[in-house]
Amino acid sequence: MKTRTALIVASLSLGAALSASAQGVYRIVGPDGRVSFSDQPPPANSGSRPQPVTPGAAGTGGGAQLPFELRQTATRYPVVLYTGKDCAPCNSGRNLLNARGIPYTEKTVTTAEDVEALKRLAGEASLPLLSIGSQRLRGYSDAEWTQYLNAAGYPAQSALPPGYRRAAPSPLVDVAPAAGNAAPSGAARGNDSTAPTAPAEVPVTPPPSNPAGIRF
Repeated sequence: MKTRTALIVASLSLGAALSASAQGVYRIVGPDGRVSFSDQPPPANSGSRPQPVTPGAAGTGGGAQLPFELRQTATRYPVVLYTGKDCAPCNSGRNLLNARGIPYTEKTVTTAEDVEALKRLAGEASLPLLSIGSQRLRGYSDAEWTQYLNAAGYPAQSALPPGYRRAAPSPLVDVAPAAGNAAPSGAARGNDSTAPTAPAEVPVTPPPSNPAGIRF
């Protein structure tokens, strides 16, 4: 048991040493509008617009409100939980973090772009995913999550101050809505006295509740 704990501490320490130089995943929108994902930002003169899709520092609902020791731990080993819809293990993991008072960021994986970004981060589309610093834990395991949280230095019982508010979950990839085409003016439509024909309704396909490839 002591050997395993020592290995976990060593793993987290190594991850902290490398985190300063670790690259996130970028969602890159090219000049032609095509979207791609890369762990390297595009050159400054490429005309592409990079959008980081991985969280940086520990996401909290108010890091300045945290007690000093907890804030230090959260800064060194930020905790990020990746979840999906209708995912019972995700709920169990969230409950563990909440009960223990862990300040964490929650990223939701619901779209195809989210799935692609998750694959770049973890190598597979499996939920839940928990990252503690640069260490990633795939799937929910009460014992494993607890061991890594302990090794990182998080308190066994909640040390969050009264009134602490955690940030709301946010999508793994933020996609700006496309601007709609402006409706033509009366002059542009001409002076046709006949009543315009109503356009045919376009069937709306609801988004899938579980993008292809996600495993719980």
